[in-house]
Amino acid sequence: MAVVRVFAFFLLCVALAWGGTLKLYLKDGGYHIVREYHVEGDRVRFYSTERGEWEEMPVDLVDLAKTQKAEKFEQEENAKEERQQDEEEQAERALKKEIASVPMETGAYFNVDGQVKQLEAAPYQVITNKKRQTLKMLSPIPLVAGKASVVIQGEHSKFVVHDERPTFYFRPEKEESFGIIRVEPKKNARVVENVGIVPVSNEAYEDRKLIEVFQQQLAGNLYKVWPEKPLEPGEYAVIEYGESTTKDDLELFVWDFAYRPTATAAAK
Repeated sequence: MAVVRVFAFFLLCVALAWGGTLKLYLKDGGYHIVREYHVEGDRVRFYSTERGEWEEMPVDLVDLAKTQKAEKFEQEENAKEERQQDEEEQAERALKKEIASVPMETGAYFNVDGQVKQLEAAPYQVITNKKRQTLKMLSPIPLVAGKASVVIQGEHSKFVVHDERPTFYFRPEKEESFGIIRVEPKKNARVVENVGIVPVSNEAYEDRKLIEVFQQQLAGNLYKVWPEKPLEPGEYAVIEYGESTTKDDLELFVWDFAYRPTATAAAK
């Protein structure tokens, strides 16, 4: 790419020198459109792009200061444009590399030591007043009227991150909502959400502690999600969930993690 940038700059110089873009300003307020010019003693020799030939005139008639100032400004603008183009190309290459690093399989991913790895989905249970049922992932949650809690066994996740604003990649199973939640450790488990079922109508409502996040669609069904604000130390999960209306169509996918700051970060 260095060769490409050098060649682009060369073309820019050629366009500047041969493209008829220079203005040779005169002290009477006028100007000549020239391809190039040279100061030779008390004369200014220039190639007029309007007449297509070399001409000359007394240097006293030419506003060299204004001409050189305008020429410098144009060169700076051209250099600025080149830098912006280079930055855009670098950003585009970085984005393509980032997209290519995430596998095509659905699920949640995290960059571990420079390599994007798929997170293991957390098995969870639904606990009601009457029963405890282990769920299979990607299956609707069967519930009865009343209240229930969706929990993950154990008070702490085995997967720990140390970045206060961790970035996750996400390929959803289908067009559903997703985000990051804070889970609540409680009696050898972590509560993902509480679910209420209205008797008779069987309408469901879910209570989950979603945190504010930024979401960016990188390509197709690939998204990037990260917290808007630094996380507080604790237990969290990346989740995918549907907009449920009854007890029979509740769906939830969970990938748990814990945020624990490093000793250096905690000391600040």
